[in-house]
Amino acid sequence: MPRDRRTVLKGAGVAGLTAMAGCVGGFGDEAEDTEARVGMVYATGGLGDNSFNDMAQEGVLTAQDDYDIAFDESEPESEGEFDGAQRDFAESGDYDLISCIGFAQEDALSGNAPEYPDQNFIIIDAVLEEDNVRSYVFGEPEGSFQVGHLSGLLTGEEFSAGDGETNTDADVVGFVGGVESPLIQSFEAGFEAGVEHANEDADVVSSYVGDFNDTAGGQEAALSMYQDHDADIVFHAAGATGVGVFQAAESEGRFAIGVDADQSLTESDYADVILASMVKQVDTAVYTAVESVVNDEFEGGEVEELGLEEDGVAAVYGDTIGDEIPDDVKDQLEESRQAIIDGEIDVPQEP
Repeated sequence: MPRDRRTVLKGAGVAGLTAMAGCVGGFGDEAEDTEARVGMVYATGGLGDNSFNDMAQEGVLTAQDDYDIAFDESEPESEGEFDGAQRDFAESGDYDLISCIGFAQEDALSGNAPEYPDQNFIIIDAVLEEDNVRSYVFGEPEGSFQVGHLSGLLTGEEFSAGDGETNTDADVVGFVGGVESPLIQSFEAGFEAGVEHANEDADVVSSYVGDFNDTAGGQEAALSMYQDHDADIVFHAAGATGVGVFQAAESEGRFAIGVDADQSLTESDYADVILASMVKQVDTAVYTAVESVVNDEFEGGEVEELGLEEDGVAAVYGDTIGDEIPDDVKDQLEESRQAIIDGEIDVPQEP
């Protein structure tokens, strides 16, 4: 069974979450007259990751602020629990929308969506061609190109800010991935292309930890890059594993780049080494899906793509040290952003 189930009613807020462990269709009488009832099935790692899942929750919380909705949450501990979590929500018949957060839920949903044809679903980071599923995908390579461009520019010059500084003896940057999958490899591909666009002499060192929830593994991988390869900056696309990258950057006096959320805010203990984050607006996808249900405008069988042009992804400078990045570097990033939007730069999908 999923680890936890929470029912959230209008105005309850995060502090008002009511644990409903193992409960199916846990809405009380107070939820009967709401405009929509939503089931959230999060990626493994659950809430509190200060990244992907928390961004998804932010979307439904914002929808709750704007509309009269209630929502339930499920936090599977392993991929094998996705099927049961999705099915629990669908079988109850209580939900106007079930949100499946993360590409790893595709296999489970490919079986469940046809079985419950009257149930509306969304899936984030995967495309499922079913009439009752709306798929949301993002331009991860485009956003990763932007932070790669930033990294390639800064590794080639003497730069210091906060607790970090570049190593003028080598033009090296790194990429740490969680699970080696086509999606995470697309982050790597965009990052490598951005680095090369800025600095053809720069080297990119890449490593996959094999887990999105291995902080120690992330730290070990990044330490190797900083110590053995003289990397100046490491970008992670690794969920909670990425916290270890920040820890390594802090201990070595180098820089790191976050992912999904503005991690200079969500991981503020490491804000003095986080140059930027490749923000992915998962909250926007969840919010717009809920809004479409409230307005009786939900359309399944569609794919919504959110790239740079749609502000679905973006390079967001660190809240603490971002202001110290030179203006000419930021100007070059804005130029490459527009060039990608205009089709003048073709960003690869694979490393």
